[in-house]
Amino acid sequence: MTEYRLDITTEVCPLTFVKTKLLLERMQPGDTAVVRLMRGEPLENVPRSIAELGHTIVSLDPESAGSDVHVLKLQKAAA
Repeated sequence: MTEYRLDITTEVCPLTFVKTKLLLERMQPGDTAVVRLMRGEPLENVPRSIAELGHTIVSLDPESAGSDVHVLKLQKAAA
């Protein structure tokens, strides 16, 4: 299995999810990705959209105490 990394902290919606979805399309089932995203719309929309597509949210935590940057770990679902 491969772990991918994606930093979308400089992107705005809907590009945050578009870039995450493009990454998911390159991944194999069972692969994981670590996605850095900002608080606000990206933090609300990206995890929800990933879950709606059937993928697993492994974890979602602030990068550090009080940080606007959050780290989302996801796993691609089986086809």
